[in-house]
Amino acid sequence: MTAEKAKQEAAPPEAAKRRYTPKLLIVAGASAGLLLVGVAGAALWLWPKAPDAAEAKAARLAARRAAVPASAPAALPAPTPVAAAASAAEAAEPQPSPAVVAEASLERLQRRLGEVLGPKGAIEAGRSGELRLLTRSSSVAPVRDVGNKAAAEPTSTQDGRPTQAATPRTGPWSYSGLGGPQAWGRLKPEFSQCAAGRRQSPIDIRDGIALDLEPVQFDYQPSGFSVIDNGHTVQVNLAPGNSIEVNGKRYALQQFHFHRPSEERINGRQFEMDAHLVHKDAEGRLAVVAVLLERGAAQPLLQTVWNNLPLEKNEEFAARAPIDLNQLLPTDRRYYTYMGSLTTPPCSEGVLWLVMQQPVPMSAQQIDIFSRLYPMNARPIQQAAGRMIKQSN
Repeated sequence: MTAEKAKQEAAPPEAAKRRYTPKLLIVAGASAGLLLVGVAGAALWLWPKAPDAAEAKAARLAARRAAVPASAPAALPAPTPVAAAASAAEAAEPQPSPAVVAEASLERLQRRLGEVLGPKGAIEAGRSGELRLLTRSSSVAPVRDVGNKAAAEPTSTQDGRPTQAATPRTGPWSYSGLGGPQAWGRLKPEFSQCAAGRRQSPIDIRDGIALDLEPVQFDYQPSGFSVIDNGHTVQVNLAPGNSIEVNGKRYALQQFHFHRPSEERINGRQFEMDAHLVHKDAEGRLAVVAVLLERGAAQPLLQTVWNNLPLEKNEEFAARAPIDLNQLLPTDRRYYTYMGSLTTPPCSEGVLWLVMQQPVPMSAQQIDIFSRLYPMNARPIQQAAGRMIKQSN
């Protein structure tokens, strides 16, 4: 035995303890550090999410259940008073049902989708557990409200083809816009001939057969009259006693009115205005005398009518002085004749037309007065469709 070994064996126990104490402290410190890191990680993992308290509570409950191993003994150590109080308080709180949790999740999804879509779409809650995505396309034009239900009907099918009008539209007729001549036949059932008729007026009078036609016998007397602006034209109503005779039939004058420009055309020529003198026989059949009006000298009868224009539409104004319609007729009484229709709705057919060949002059000022009321109130030209047109030699 050496001297050094003998000294170590002879050393007291306190010296041995001093040699092993630093190693124990290092091991104990490392173990404590690992324990703190584990506790902190578990705390962060189990920490509830701020946006949804119900979901955080459910997560905490699940974490507590998962912390107990399946093989744990039935007898557990008694909880501390603080833990027991916390468990009792938590058990007393109402627990969220699965429906509530699902509803909260849908609300978050709805908000998130709304943020992503922005102005391009919208999210709408439907039935339970359902979200509907509503998108807006810039290629679809909004429906404009024009005061007519038919205007809101779709104008094309899903494959882009135009639809056909299935039901008549309702509304007033006019010379332009939605109620214009192209739509007259669809406005009301009684207007159907405006679209389906085959002998419509006016026409472009061409290739008339020149014949020795019997002159029209005009029996016009000075008569009282009244003027009304009916919303489509200026109309003059006359007292009874004026008539014409043609082809052995007598027609009583009912009223006359004006169109600008002329509805009738002669070999393609259109005039400034025309006057339509409407007559009816005893059986209700109509005969219309059309007088073409062109720019020239002032017309006395027309000036008398203009002097008695009413201040309001659809209010009839009775004139004091009479008028003599012979002043409106041309000196040359030759005419064209054909069978046609009314040129305004309901476009009834079977009307005898007598169009005077010679136009009558009226002044530019007189034309301008009517133009301020009705700059355009003429129906477009209709197809002659092979109808016979006669003209006086």
